[in-house]
Amino acid sequence: MKHVRSLKSAANVRSSLHHAVRIVDRICLVTGSIDFTNELQVGGSRLRRILNRRDNAKLFDWLVEAFSHQGVSDQLADDYMQRHGRLTWTSVSGGVAARVVCPKLNSFWQFEDCRYSKSTGLCAEPLFRPSCELPNAVLRNGRLNQLAYSLFLFIRDVADGDLIGWIDQRLRHEAANSDDPIAVGRTAIIEPMRNVYGVADKVLMMAFADLLMSAPAKYPGWFEIGAAMIAVDTLVHAFLTRTGVLQRLGHEHLYGPACYQQHGCSDVIRTVAGHLDCRKFNPAFPANFPRFVQHAIWHYCSQSGMDVCNGNRIDDRQRCRNKGCHVYSICSRNSLFKSSISKRIANINKYSINIREY
Repeated sequence: MKHVRSLKSAANVRSSLHHAVRIVDRICLVTGSIDFTNELQVGGSRLRRILNRRDNAKLFDWLVEAFSHQGVSDQLADDYMQRHGRLTWTSVSGGVAARVVCPKLNSFWQFEDCRYSKSTGLCAEPLFRPSCELPNAVLRNGRLNQLAYSLFLFIRDVADGDLIGWIDQRLRHEAANSDDPIAVGRTAIIEPMRNVYGVADKVLMMAFADLLMSAPAKYPGWFEIGAAMIAVDTLVHAFLTRTGVLQRLGHEHLYGPACYQQHGCSDVIRTVAGHLDCRKFNPAFPANFPRFVQHAIWHYCSQSGMDVCNGNRIDDRQRCRNKGCHVYSICSRNSLFKSSISKRIANINKYSINIREY
């Protein structure tokens, strides 16, 4: 009987994975690769110049700009930077080297808990506030100002002023000697960078995927690791929930850090991508291309893309009724609202059981 249950369980997993692959394969075919390829070419040319020149100052400028897109739409972030300007390595280095400097700016490790707020003007070291240059940074809010200074100190103190060299060394020494160089390489970069103030996994994955995939030939292995970096936003998570992909695989979870944990959205997308041959979408692509798969899902959902599967098009209190959707016939059409409520109740019940056991 136990053996029969095991066979049924294995069959269910295969069926659930087949469903996920069918859904995503159709999305990739519908969205195509033109948008993604153009995005790589336009952004990649600037990054290739930075990497070829090993210009860490320009890389800092690019990263601050990329990280500034979190929390708002790209259009709003770009409009703000257009009006107020962009922060540069030169301006931040000048602020850190000021004659009277806040002790929190002495090193990356001392910078923790700055707490500067642009709306109140308050910080953790009010005595040094009048002479501190951090509040003068032209970014959208105090959190981003702190992010920029934290990133500068990370590059200066942790990467010895050479972030490009630091990335290359970590990938060569850690990833190259591993049985799973892509997974180890991804962790070798992202894990330390999580210590930079104010950067979430989503923006880290997006920025470093673009950076690594833009690398010239003198940086071997960078493209493959970047191609495996996945940025999960609410659109991607909601798509995997509505279509029943997460539910069928038994991996339902709330949007947030769980998306990047074991069996989260990023794991699911990598697994599905491993069962696709992305060369059929573009012969220039690698066979296994998780970043493209994630982008295809995002493009299908996003208002700036195909604008099909999102909260503006679907009343999430009930099942989707959009028969024009390209995956309507094979989609579970789960109510996002009900799925979220069910997951929250499950978490509460699990917590209650743990308390009783304790």
